[in-house]
Amino acid sequence: MPGKQTYTNVIGHRRSFLKTAALGSVAAGLAPLYPALGAAREIAPAPSSDAVKPFELDEITISELQEGIKSGKFTARSLVEKYSARIDEIDKHGPALNSIIELNPDAISIADALDRERKEKGPRGPLHGIPVLIKDNIDTADKMMTTAGSLALVGSKPAKDSHVVQKLRAAGAVILGKTNLSEWANIRSSHSTSGWSGRGGLTKNPYALDRNPCGSSSGSGAGVSANLCAAAIGTETDGSIVCPSSSNGIAGIKPTVGLISRRGIIPISHSQDGAGPMCRIVRDAAILLGALTGVDPADAPQQPARASLSPTTPSSAVPTASKAHVSAWPGNTLALTMPSTL
Repeated sequence: MPGKQTYTNVIGHRRSFLKTAALGSVAAGLAPLYPALGAAREIAPAPSSDAVKPFELDEITISELQEGIKSGKFTARSLVEKYSARIDEIDKHGPALNSIIELNPDAISIADALDRERKEKGPRGPLHGIPVLIKDNIDTADKMMTTAGSLALVGSKPAKDSHVVQKLRAAGAVILGKTNLSEWANIRSSHSTSGWSGRGGLTKNPYALDRNPCGSSSGSGAGVSANLCAAAIGTETDGSIVCPSSSNGIAGIKPTVGLISRRGIIPISHSQDGAGPMCRIVRDAAILLGALTGVDPADAPQQPARASLSPTTPSSAVPTASKAHVSAWPGNTLALTMPSTL
């Protein structure tokens, strides 16, 4: 299919660019000591006894996952099982990326229900049965905790889903688990470390395990980049989506403040906070953005964005009614209309 071929080329470009850029940077740094090496601009990777095995869902897009479910190759349940096994293999063991702070114990039963619903009624939309990770400062009224990575909130279980989670559930997404973050979204200290929390420990950058993944949505960025989910949600006050998206080689969108409800997200600043999608390609980020947008009467500070939305505004129309800060690897672009009133 032409579309599929396009994604394959884009995906290959993403990984090739990151590998070439990383090796080139190292070679440039060594050039003063080793001129020939610097001129070659290429370093052979060191052999590793802990090489990560290929993964069936590597770099797969939301559209390709839906095609697989439609054909019978996948089910929502099988996707949850595959991603959960991969998390155990490389996030908890092996290179131990440490991007996931908690898995949803109900993910399998939710996936089973969505599989039954698909058979009986058809899919709700492009996110039906798709496993998504969310940052651990976003409320879920289920068996998972919401702690912002802090030991002080261990055991905290909100009584109500955040609006973001309500929208994800309504779209048919499976919330696979919660991601690690810079504790308290990096507001705990002026000397905090991006990607570290008291509860979750330190998240690693999957492209260079000794490098920082940036933050505060560190786990969401690393988890998406390492193919531990189809997509993830991060939050940002100042750089917490776009920085880890850039550092981990993915596409992240920080929407206009108020375009996505902030209710049920542990806050820093009501004038700057916002949740947003973090995905491997821009199209997936746009799909996720469309599912998250909408008016929430309980979010009073959402007034600036509410003027351009109504309860009947189709999600496909929302991105053209807003502006967004976009972080994407070179070659991956997103065009949004920037109305002069915003």
